[in-house]
Amino acid sequence: MGQRHSVDEPLIERARDGHRVAQQELWRVHRRWVAAIILAHRPRSVEVEDLLQDVAVKFIDKLHTLREIQAFRPWLRQITLNVCRGAARSSRTTLRLGPSRQDGDGRDVGTVAEPASADTDVQLSAEQRDAAGLLMQQALGLPVAYREPLLLRCLRSMSYQQIGDVMGLPVTTIETRLARARRMLREELRQLDDSFEDRTDFIGGRTDVPSTTG
Repeated sequence: MGQRHSVDEPLIERARDGHRVAQQELWRVHRRWVAAIILAHRPRSVEVEDLLQDVAVKFIDKLHTLREIQAFRPWLRQITLNVCRGAARSSRTTLRLGPSRQDGDGRDVGTVAEPASADTDVQLSAEQRDAAGLLMQQALGLPVAYREPLLLRCLRSMSYQQIGDVMGLPVTTIETRLARARRMLREELRQLDDSFEDRTDFIGGRTDVPSTTG
């Protein structure tokens, strides 16, 4: 079981009190896991960076409403979910010029975009990038209950406890969902290519999907 992720209470308090520099720093610290949540929930017709900007605006606008400092992460996650849901409602009213493929939640999965502002120290070969891209595409097709914790774990390397804090769930629930997500992913990949698991060490046990997005 991971150690509970500490919350920078003084920074959050200063940001909540309207200190602009503190607000900017607080957003910088947390924006990357917010991007992973957006990736899990966004309508596929909307870019991650666009939604990230919308969340940033809401974050600044509503920060004064935060009551409990320790609830900051689930509070920010809820803002992110609300932005994604609003974008989904808007996208449903937009005329689509062509057919799209949707998942079980009714989300367009015709295209896969990666979080913007991504930087990484990992240098991957062309084969690894192709494999990572396939894994990402399959991960985005999982039910959202499994997709969100998997992306937080794989893209942001968050501990089980950190993911539980963000999602407001017990660590045991996170462990169960991640184990189930990995099994589902293995099964789907095996159907696509029997040799896929033999060519990569990207999945297995507590090993996670590699990130080309940092």
